[in-house]
Amino acid sequence: MSLDGDIHGTVDHLFRHRAGQMVACLTRIFGLGQLDLVEEAVQEAMVRALRSWPYRGTPANPTAWLIQVARNNLLDRLRRQSVWRDKEGEIQRSIEALRDSATDDEPAFAHEVRDDQLRMIFTCCHPAIPRSQQIALTLKTVGGFSTVEIARAFLAREPTVAQRLVRAKRRLREQGVELRMPPPDELPRRLDAALGAIYLMFNEGYSAHQGEDLVREDLCHEAIRLAALLASHPVTGTPKVCALAALLSFQAARLPTRVDADGDLLLLADQDRGRWDAGMLRDGLRFLERSAAGDEVSTYHLQAEIASCHALAPSFEATDWRRILAAYDALVAIDPSPVVALNRAIALARVEGPAAGLEALTALDDAPVLKAYYPFFAARGELLRDLGRGEESAACYGKALELASSSPVRRFLRSRLSSRPARAG
Repeated sequence: MSLDGDIHGTVDHLFRHRAGQMVACLTRIFGLGQLDLVEEAVQEAMVRALRSWPYRGTPANPTAWLIQVARNNLLDRLRRQSVWRDKEGEIQRSIEALRDSATDDEPAFAHEVRDDQLRMIFTCCHPAIPRSQQIALTLKTVGGFSTVEIARAFLAREPTVAQRLVRAKRRLREQGVELRMPPPDELPRRLDAALGAIYLMFNEGYSAHQGEDLVREDLCHEAIRLAALLASHPVTGTPKVCALAALLSFQAARLPTRVDADGDLLLLADQDRGRWDAGMLRDGLRFLERSAAGDEVSTYHLQAEIASCHALAPSFEATDWRRILAAYDALVAIDPSPVVALNRAIALARVEGPAAGLEALTALDDAPVLKAYYPFFAARGELLRDLGRGEESAACYGKALELASSSPVRRFLRSRLSSRPARAG
């Protein structure tokens, strides 16, 4: 890899792992009313790094360098506002403490960083803004998502998401919302939105919808880190949070085998289970055990149950599909969304055969959200292929290919189009 490639990789890694932390810390110091400027300053720091590090070398403490650049950018803009002149000394002292404490691996003030991020998560999920705006703002501010990435996560149009973000920030300013942990009576509602954002973040990383890579491990591990952060907190570590952490851990255990050496998609049946991450599996079991406290059965509990069936089966053939189908039946009762119904149809096909699965998929034909969702057409193509209906299968694979943007997925779909279908029966 070239030097420029190494620098881009370093900056991208820092952006995914530090941008949310930097935004949270700087927003605490400069105030929530300056959130747009804080985000712009962090972005500008990353751009400056891409421009200068290839020539001057990566600094010994990249995080501290980025914080200093972002700080200077903010102060230069705010010095033009007289209201900030009286606060400059206090701001300088806070920023110096932030810069001096930062290290490449973990800040010395790690507990303060964690608290800042928790405050930011729950501020983004303030009840003054609608749920969809809460999740979008959390993905943007805490997760460092672009508007395009958020649109894909929501299966929505980019202009729609951009407007959500603008309205959310405006509402927070108008309501005078402060960067702080919510009172106990507001915590459950805000926690649900925070979990939704983390869930979407992981999904975007687990099956990247665009680019040369199927998996974006940076997003997956950032989502796991945030879920574990919530699970470890004495106030937010509820059974539902632990269930989400279990789900993500089980899914992440399979990351090393989702693609082959050439970067091509490997289906679950073809993955080498001996290479699954044993540490992640242990984390999944630990979180799953903690999630069993209490009487609540959330969507995350049921999805963690499904993920554990896949992750702990000794082989694909030994997978307990009836148990998975039962969990999907319970999940549909809680969350009757078309995407959940699609996944249930796939499990049904494993239990009762491809004809039953295809019938269940056909019942979803009129669901608007699935009309631009390539997994729906790919699943139909697979079931038609299993039934020996080659021409219909090819048409579905072709439609999926039109909708898919990820290069590994597109290569997989092309291979399905060029291969002979299975014989009926």
